[in-house]
Order: sequence, then structure tokens, then C-alpha cells
Amino acid sequence: MGASTEIGLNLVTGGTGLLGSHIVEQLRRRGRAVRALVRPGSDTSWLESQRVEIVRGDLDDAASLRRACDGVEVVYHAAARVGDWGPWSDFVRVSIDGTRNVVDAAAAARVKRLLHISSISAYGHVDGAGLVLDESAPLGRNLAKWSYYSRAKVEAEGVAWAAHQAGRVAVTVIRPSWLYGPRDRATLQRMIAAIRARKSKLVGDGTNRLNLTHAANVAEGAVLAAESDKARGEAYNCCSDGVITQAGYLNAIAAAIGERPVTASVPYGVVKGLAFGLEVMGHALHWKKPPLVTRYSAWLMGRRCFFTCDKIARELGWRPTISYEEGIPAAVEWYLRTHERFVPTAPLAAARV
Repeated sequence: MGASTEIGLNLVTGGTGLLGSHIVEQLRRRGRAVRALVRPGSDTSWLESQRVEIVRGDLDDAASLRRACDGVEVVYHAAARVGDWGPWSDFVRVSIDGTRNVVDAAAAARVKRLLHISSISAYGHVDGAGLVLDESAPLGRNLAKWSYYSRAKVEAEGVAWAAHQAGRVAVTVIRPSWLYGPRDRATLQRMIAAIRARKSKLVGDGTNRLNLTHAANVAEGAVLAAESDKARGEAYNCCSDGVITQAGYLNAIAAAIGERPVTASVPYGVVKGLAFGLEVMGHALHWKKPPLVTRYSAWLMGRRCFFTCDKIARELGWRPTISYEEGIPAAVEWYLRTHERFVPTAPLAAARV
């Protein structure tokens, strides 16, 4: 696609991460000029292959943020403290104060739009069989004492919305779900290892529907929203590529690596109870690494409610372009090729969802 005559320079924070990198990729496919804010020492080889301008800096470095926002029309703020373990101070510094610093720099540079990446976890740890939630649901419900990731997402959104309401910068919020895809360096490796070791278990009976989204699909939604006047001041869930169950996802990965289906299960309540005990122990002993399971991860896998993305489809025409059947085997193949130097001689097994 040729360069746009309407959209100028785009800044992406978190461009070396999973979603940030896919936003960069989608922008470049559309011929958009892209600048990325990258922490010193980060590997920028992939970004450079996309012909992206690099600005070295950090979310707590006001001078680097001013440089990064200079001349920018749209800011995609994807950088955040990932994971659900660690001291609250880290979440405050990166996710909350970092968002405040990005907002300040964007407002000072008079950017046209700030596209803020939040999460469906900002709604809180709600649950209930048959419960379907849309963007009208309140944020921050049923958060536990150590639900730092979700709390930070709620507060960071508050910072962005306050700036929008004050007329400092026009804001649009995207709330993704559990992401997967190429360049996933967080969950895919652990899931493959657990399945191979026959340690992976279903949380509950595995029939619950997951909110699972390919990062490229969310990136398409983010670009669509950032470039739409209708999306100004709006929040959109971008959190499902169709219908897939917990068992369907795990067993699609198992099929792609040639392993047997995951059939062993543990009751959801038991997993939550174990997670609470491990969290208590971990915080008391100041564990640096997360426990085997946390209440957040148990909720992510075992919850029975569902978050709908009908609004972004209805208002902006978003549709996922990568299906589970295509996306899951391709993501596994990317992992095997880049981390294990495995090149399949035939296409990997298609996902059965």
C-alpha cells in the first residue's frame, strides 16, 4: 500500500514487544512512517529491518519522550509492565507513571491521537457462567490484594482519560485479551514445555471459551481505531478471533508439536486456592520469580465469562484476518524455527478449535 497523504509520523512505544512489534508491522504494511521508542540496550534488529526510526530512551526519561514525540501525529502507547508478578512500585513506575509521561509529551507535541493499549483485565477479575461483558462494564471489579497488573491497567487508563477529558490530547483505548503470535517470548515457550513434559492440565473441564487474539489482529484494530475520527474518545475491546475453548487452544498447540492431547484436569476452585497459597508464600519470602500459578493466570485460563468485541466490529468494521486454524500452527512454527532451529519438512498440523 502506498504512503498515506493524511497520516504523518507514528510513534510506537513498546515496539520490541509482542503487540508493539505487530503495530509497527501493520503500520509499515500501510506505508506509514514509524518511529519507535526503545530502551537502551534493546535488540532493534527486527525494527531496523522494518525501516523504523529508532529513538533510544525510556518512559521515565522526559527528554527522550520529547524527542520521540516531536513531529508525531499518532502515538501508539503499547509499552507497559508485563506479567502479573513483581513489586507494585515497578507497575507504578512503568505502567502508570510511564503513561502519564507519554501523555504529557504527546500533549506538549500536540499529537492528533493517542492510542492507548489497555487490557480486558482492566475490567477486573469478573466471572460467571454465561456472563458476557462489553465496553459498558465498569472497570476494576473483584481485584485481589496483589492484582498489580490489573490495577495498573485501570489506573493507566484513568491517566489517559483524564487527559482526553481535559482537552490535552485526543485518546482512543484498545483493550486486548490474551495475545499470541510470532514474537511471543512470554507464554508460548512455557506452554510448549509443559505440554511436552505432560505437565499441562486443564483448569476445570476445559470447555470454557477463551478470549484469545492474534497480535496482528489486535494491531489491525489499533491502527483502524487510531485513524478513525469516530473512535476519538472511545474504548474498544479487541479480544477474540472467533470461538475457541481452553482445551481447544492447548490441544491445537499439542497437535502442532506432535504431542498427545491434554486431558488431565484440575478443578478451577482448587487451582485458585493453590494460587492464593503460593502468592502468600511468594510475597512473604519476596520471591523474584512468579509462583507456578497465580490467581490471575488461573482466571485467565479458567474463567467462564466472555468479553465481546462487537463494538469495534460494528463501529469500525474490524474483523480478525488471521484465524485460529491458521494462526496457532504458524505461531508454533515461528517458535520452533527461531528458538529451537527446527525447520519442518511439511506443514505443521492445523489447529482444531
